[in-house]
Amino acid sequence: MSAPPALRIRVRLFAMQREQAGAREVALDLAAGATIEDAWSALVERFPALGPGREAVRFARNGEYAAPADRLGDGDELACIPPVSGGAGSRILELRAAPFGTAILGELADQLATDEDGGVVAFLGRTRRSAGTPAPGQEVEAARHADRSVEGLEYEALESLAWRTLAEIADEIGARFGVDRLAIVHRTGEVPLGQASVAVVACAPHREAAFAAARYAIDETKARAPIWKAERFADGHVWIGEPARTGPGQRGVES
Repeated sequence: MSAPPALRIRVRLFAMQREQAGAREVALDLAAGATIEDAWSALVERFPALGPGREAVRFARNGEYAAPADRLGDGDELACIPPVSGGAGSRILELRAAPFGTAILGELADQLATDEDGGVVAFLGRTRRSAGTPAPGQEVEAARHADRSVEGLEYEALESLAWRTLAEIADEIGARFGVDRLAIVHRTGEVPLGQASVAVVACAPHREAAFAAARYAIDETKARAPIWKAERFADGHVWIGEPARTGPGQRGVES
């Protein structure tokens, strides 16, 4: 009896996974009917260093989050999502490789705010000197840099899914708080100490909604968008983050 036909998929790796495997992309040949979990097992068999991080890994198939039990098809792209750092109306949702400073908040507000908006709330995230919480599997490396100062950050993103996630967050903000004029701009690449890494601006007729929208935007971006952060030290780096959430959290006032 002949073996079932094989399927080939493309696996994309990011952040600490990319370093552990020494590759950004891996081609896998699997049996017909293989699941995402089967693909992960085959990947770990090839790169055992990936194994300990399984509990914190999420998956995206062809640009959308998917469950480990979902079956794969020939030619599928499977993105392994390691822990992440952190509709109608006008929106500005961007990933930028180029640096930006505090002036971006005024620029975004000028683009978004209308004469109906009595509240504009802006948030700017900056690289700080103190270290954050290491991602699962990075504890030993973090201990090596204990009591040292962070010299910069490095961001890496799965851009297609990151944009889609930001759009979902913007949709949720519109539904929860009635705020449609929103900006989320996130850096990629290297961000030196003291420079901005993320900017959020929310415009609304009343300040309560604007505050709630801005808070929700930054919290959900940090928890869900596939954007990874490494803290850079003088002699190494540590990846930061927690397992990515695939949907909205419970925070926020319902409209």
